[in-house]
Amino acid sequence: MAKYMEMIRIRFLMMLAYRTNYYSGILIYSINIGAYYFLWSAIYGDKSSIQDLSIVQMTTYIAVSWMARAFYFNNIDREIALEIKEGKVAIEMIRPYNYLGMKMMQGLGEGLFRILFFSVPGMVIVYFIFPIQFTTHPATWGYFLISILLSFIINTQINLLTGIATFFLFNNDGLIRAKRVVIDLFSGLILPISFFPVWAQSVMDYLPFKGISYIPSMIFTEGFQGNEILHGLMNQTVWALVLFIPIQLLWTTAKRQLIVQGG
Repeated sequence: MAKYMEMIRIRFLMMLAYRTNYYSGILIYSINIGAYYFLWSAIYGDKSSIQDLSIVQMTTYIAVSWMARAFYFNNIDREIALEIKEGKVAIEMIRPYNYLGMKMMQGLGEGLFRILFFSVPGMVIVYFIFPIQFTTHPATWGYFLISILLSFIINTQINLLTGIATFFLFNNDGLIRAKRVVIDLFSGLILPISFFPVWAQSVMDYLPFKGISYIPSMIFTEGFQGNEILHGLMNQTVWALVLFIPIQLLWTTAKRQLIVQGG
């Protein structure tokens, strides 16, 4: 386990060396939140709530969704694809650690950096600009932290699947771009899942995407109460376990594919 903790530390320090890039990112995310705030303010008009969410809850939902994205977002799918194309993956696979586990720890190190130097400062800034309401209930904060960790696991697992697909597609840049669009749309980042048509909400129950952004954001805004919180956390936990199966199957097949290619 010590080697994986070291992976987290090294990636954190690497991100720290280029932290200036994230200061501009805070500004960009703040602009995004502002644009969505004015859009939803126009949509709400004189209405006190839509789909049981007030304008303050919606603004908080938007801010939390975008700032949480900074934590669970990573580029390990592109890193895996690049290492496969350059042949570096063969060297990584003979090192004394699990390759996919190492990639996940690197993503966690990146996420920890983002949440400390991006999300927290960003939330402080938007708090003084837009009507955002932070919950005062410790239990809600606890559920949210558990949920956002599970969202990181789910998103990273999807990235691992996308990266491993390079073994078979050789160039999966298009798949990576499509994956990002699908996640942003169906995770609830752009539009809360509760605003989707009923049939679409039913379909989302059979997909892992809402566990990435929608569930943690609804927990934080207290749009979920009681059993809804537990049901949301259970949904995330199940998907975190289920996605582990195709990753292992695809990785086993991919390693055989690499051996065949190498003669």
